[in-house]
Amino acid sequence: MSDKRLTPLARKLRKDPTEAEKRMWSRLRGEQLGVKFTRQFPIGNAIVDFACRRLKLVVELDGGQHADSNTDDARTRMIEAHGYHVVRYWNNDALANTEGVLTALIIEIELARNRT
Repeated sequence: MSDKRLTPLARKLRKDPTEAEKRMWSRLRGEQLGVKFTRQFPIGNAIVDFACRRLKLVVELDGGQHADSNTDDARTRMIEAHGYHVVRYWNNDALANTEGVLTALIIEIELARNRT
């Protein structure tokens, strides 16, 4: 499923997270939302920010450079081709409205449970 050549890059990304990734990981780690997430997880030729492998759910945090990105659309299609559902949140929302993002994510987790 994942390209093993991406593993060293994923490890590097785990060591140098963005502020938004740090904030979200502090709320996703340890099954705080009732499911296990992993971070900087290779899927195909991409490394996703967070993935719940059991539910096939990917959480991506995007900065402003991702606005209207055709690359992100192609990346989402590729990840979905591997059987995952992708949800995206803006970095500034993850930082300024963490609870709101988590509430939306809890809904996505329930929807993912219903898909499995």
